[in-house]
Amino acid sequence: MECRPGCGACCIFPSISSPIPGMPDGKPALIRCIHLTEDLKCAIFGHPDRPRVCAGFRPEIEICGDDSQEAERNFKWLLQ
Repeated sequence: MECRPGCGACCIFPSISSPIPGMPDGKPALIRCIHLTEDLKCAIFGHPDRPRVCAGFRPEIEICGDDSQEAERNFKWLLQ
């Protein structure tokens, strides 16, 4: 599965425990990453300081679903 343009769910819903540039304590779940641009792209994509967990995330239909609303529901279900 290719990353869906205009989604950004993986940069909003999961928590990230490793430091992110500008977010030294990581990112809590349900909080938008400060590097998520207005057009829902990662501003530090390919940057060496990008967290390994972000670089390792690959879109999968079970998580990302068919659209961004389904991705939101799936991520929120995982947080329960």
